[in-house]
Amino acid sequence: MASSNPCAAEIAAAIARALGPDVRADDLKVDAPPRPELGDFAIGMFSVAKALRQPPAAIAARVAAELRPAGVIAGAEAAGPFVNVRIDRGWAFRWVLDAATGADDRHLVPQLGVGKVICIDYSSPNISKHLAYHHIRSTMLGHSLVKLNQALGYQVVRINHVGDWGTTHGMLLSAFTRWGAEAAYQPLDVSALNALYVRFRAEMKTDDSLEPEARNWFKRLEAGDPDVRARWQQFRDISMAEFDRAYVSLGVGFDDAGGESFYEDKMPEIVEQLDARGLLTESDGATVVQLPDEKTPLLIKTTDGTSLYATRDLAAALHRHRQYGFERSLYVVDRGQALHFRQLFKALRLMGFEWADRCEHVPFGLVRFGGKKTSTRGASGSFLLEDVFQEARDQVRSILAEASRDMSEAQLEQTARIVGVGAVVFANVLPQRDKDIDFDWDKVLSLSGDSGPYLQYTVARCWAIHRKAGQPVDPPSDAIDWSLLSHDAEWAVARRILDFGDHVVRAATSSEPHIVAHYLLDLAGDFSRWYTLGNGDPALRVICDDPALRAARLALVRVVRFTLTNGLALLGLGAPELM
Repeated sequence: MASSNPCAAEIAAAIARALGPDVRADDLKVDAPPRPELGDFAIGMFSVAKALRQPPAAIAARVAAELRPAGVIAGAEAAGPFVNVRIDRGWAFRWVLDAATGADDRHLVPQLGVGKVICIDYSSPNISKHLAYHHIRSTMLGHSLVKLNQALGYQVVRINHVGDWGTTHGMLLSAFTRWGAEAAYQPLDVSALNALYVRFRAEMKTDDSLEPEARNWFKRLEAGDPDVRARWQQFRDISMAEFDRAYVSLGVGFDDAGGESFYEDKMPEIVEQLDARGLLTESDGATVVQLPDEKTPLLIKTTDGTSLYATRDLAAALHRHRQYGFERSLYVVDRGQALHFRQLFKALRLMGFEWADRCEHVPFGLVRFGGKKTSTRGASGSFLLEDVFQEARDQVRSILAEASRDMSEAQLEQTARIVGVGAVVFANVLPQRDKDIDFDWDKVLSLSGDSGPYLQYTVARCWAIHRKAGQPVDPPSDAIDWSLLSHDAEWAVARRILDFGDHVVRAATSSEPHIVAHYLLDLAGDFSRWYTLGNGDPALRVICDDPALRAARLALVRVVRFTLTNGLALLGLGAPELM
């Protein structure tokens, strides 16, 4: 894939033109040289040597001789098999400002997905349970993948495949019938529903009649018993109302939240298609699909004829392809479900669906809080998402109240909410996706480490610089003398911003939001080094005496602010103006 860095793309195109029709720009890899004194970019000729039937060093010498200063290119020279290129930095500074502000329909992120659809299944909690802290990984990893792919121009279908069907709901229906009228379960809310479920599971350990009773309740639910359906719908409505409150606080939304129950009338077709292809067999009374190279079969129907998780997921996959015609269909689900999805995709291939290869499991690691895996089941040991967010807001509010005397109460509350939620979210998207997370409040809320608050503080610092400068109107890029930005620290900032699109493409393609998270930390570090140099050397201060130089430096600060703000939004974080 060609680089999204505009300088790299322009250089590759110029070299391809110099080499003739046998070479495409995509054939050339444009990298940073090993040492900055060699130039801004280095392009090896190894990849085209075979096609041109010439030694790489000879090709490099010819290219360097033919490239003339024009556009982004300020000069070129050969170094063995490499062409080292120096660019017109004024061109680059101007480009990043125009792209960051959307001038001339330019974008920091390439629009690679226009006209294509991606389905992303994420969050997907079970009803009748609180949202616990561990739900944030699927929710925010999925939300970030939504934002990343939308930034690339894709139409994204946001799916919340809520767990609202199956034998566990038969357990709850049975529990409610037995104990729901007791005062301990009034009012009937998610806490009461969860307590009923926990009690039923505990009773199952000593009462063998409860498990078949639960299966029978689910069989009645799936058969359409109106009274059972009405009670189940009540449980679902109570749960969805609580989920929605949490999603609003996170800025998360969905286009499709039908849940597993939505596919009730679509499962018979799946069973018929499997049967028509001779894929169904019986195992211990259950209906299954035997899969190649798998020790365990894929369960399709229980011994009493009710559906299973896999049946519903097969129906969901087929429906999504018919409904949306997706380019990719992502399932953001913890790695403990790897076997299920491997079997699911194999079954889809056996059914003859070529698009099965476009379905991808996006697994992630565990979340540990105080060294313990988080859970929503059980009377103790759970870490509810709303409690974690409240603790984050309270701690941030205390820090801000002590550090800033200029904030009003309203500003303090709003900033504490943005920073507190952002701190928790960033802690979940910063690690590589398959890594386990150990939650640590000190690291999560740090203003100086690899944290969300550090990035948000950098944005607030940019705002503070502009307020101090008192510049009423931001001048357009062609009104700025970019040649005045001659220090390497200034170029390091712009050079980093040029790479923003590449990082978004990599993060979206690999479903790894941490790529953008680490990029933002690097950009904030570059900006901090430049700003710190200005504190020690009056000649490098942003707010200097020279009006033209001040305008150029303020423009670069504005680009940093825009890029950090947009990058944080891709990860699900807000960016306050005051901190």
